[in-house]
Amino acid sequence: MNIRDIVRADFEIIGKIDLDFKKVKCNSKEIDEGDLFVAIVGQNSDGHEFIDEAINKGASVIVYEKSRYSPTRRDDLTWIGVEDSRDALAWIASLYYGNPSQRLHLIGITGTNGKTTTSYLVREILNGYGKKTGLIGTIRYLLDKQEIKAPHTTPDALQFQALLDEMLKRGIDYVISEVSSHALSLKRVDYSKFEVAVFTNLSRDHLDFHKDMEEYFLAKKRLFTELLKEDGKAVINIDDEYGKRLAEEIRASKILFSLHNREADLFVKKYKLSFRGTEIEIVLNGETHSIKTELIGIPNVYNTLCAISVALCFGIPMDVIKSSLLNAKAPDGRFENINEGQNFSVFVDYAHTPDALERLLMSVVRLREEIGQTGRIITVFGCGGNRDRGKRPQMGKIASDLSDFVIVTSDNPRWEKPREIIREIEEGITRENYMVVTNREDALKVAVEMCESGDILIVAGKGHEDYQEIEGKRIPFDDREVLRKILRELKR
Repeated sequence: MNIRDIVRADFEIIGKIDLDFKKVKCNSKEIDEGDLFVAIVGQNSDGHEFIDEAINKGASVIVYEKSRYSPTRRDDLTWIGVEDSRDALAWIASLYYGNPSQRLHLIGITGTNGKTTTSYLVREILNGYGKKTGLIGTIRYLLDKQEIKAPHTTPDALQFQALLDEMLKRGIDYVISEVSSHALSLKRVDYSKFEVAVFTNLSRDHLDFHKDMEEYFLAKKRLFTELLKEDGKAVINIDDEYGKRLAEEIRASKILFSLHNREADLFVKKYKLSFRGTEIEIVLNGETHSIKTELIGIPNVYNTLCAISVALCFGIPMDVIKSSLLNAKAPDGRFENINEGQNFSVFVDYAHTPDALERLLMSVVRLREEIGQTGRIITVFGCGGNRDRGKRPQMGKIASDLSDFVIVTSDNPRWEKPREIIREIEEGITRENYMVVTNREDALKVAVEMCESGDILIVAGKGHEDYQEIEGKRIPFDDREVLRKILRELKR
């Protein structure tokens, strides 16, 4: 590609403008001869400090932020000065890969909770409609049937455009992407055009990154105001206060869904929960439709409504939607049933925010009431280190209030002391129905040994994760595998 193909009026060029470059890189260690290097300011490092390394490895074009770096003119280099190198990377990456989003049906799903499950349900429906799909999400990236482990919910701008390009090459028509607030703030998906933008909900999370809930909301809003196609559609949960606000503030064509608001385009007439699945009667355009799914709990009623709304944006018939949802499975670690033949229930869930934990436990309480079960709800959870500390006491109170017994343990402490994190969780607990077991494996063992016939054990926070992050190291640890091992040993 030639520099002329990517230049913009606000780019300041020093050196040759009529110059070909090979690849675009933002990691200096990956530079090869003739590449273009974009210096990105990260949370832990500044790419401008690695410009010399990129040059020494053969970079022929350097993109830098004018406020952070003063280049020295060289005959063998072209410098491109920009105001914001993240914006420039997104712009260049999209052009380098030929603006792939404009040739795809791109669906973006944002919100605090429900993104992953909704994305899998949408994929199931599209596959049931005979479409080849790609998925970019928290657990993994899916290119039709090929799986790639996901290092981030939303990859950086270069990886994102490369994935879209690869999907096009494989004949994939529809791409569903989880779009995190970090991705929107850091412009990882900028210069992509989304055909459908989805808002699940917004509750406290990532306030270590966003200064407050308003900034968090405005980051999410960008998907609908800046990245949605002019003729694109917005799918919004109006039971959420921020969703209702979003629906009022944007001009895009909308499909609104709700559990109980009859003014929504899609709402629930009634539903029945069980540990075997959920039955939902929805109303659409005055007609009632019965939906059955193996997914469990009220949060999954919302996820199902959301996925149906997305399907309606593409004109998918209701019979296809129904049959697809009937066979849909929950993603890994989303209210996942761990069954080794024990006489009590065990579920693992990714709930790691106050809202998600409350929704999860409320669903369990409701399920217990509906089936007339008298067993206890025992909850094991912790909070991550070096993240929003304000949610710790909130989650402690929620777990204690909605459970019969709680075991507070370690999650991903990162660089914090696990016992200090637990102490902050304890500040929110107002009942004497908990104990502390700092080591997570020990906590799971204590919880299993405590369970009696008919009890319901909920292990929250890590879901699909197969590691614990401790002092900069990722130690192998999977709640599901550890629980299965403990349960099998219990039967001996």
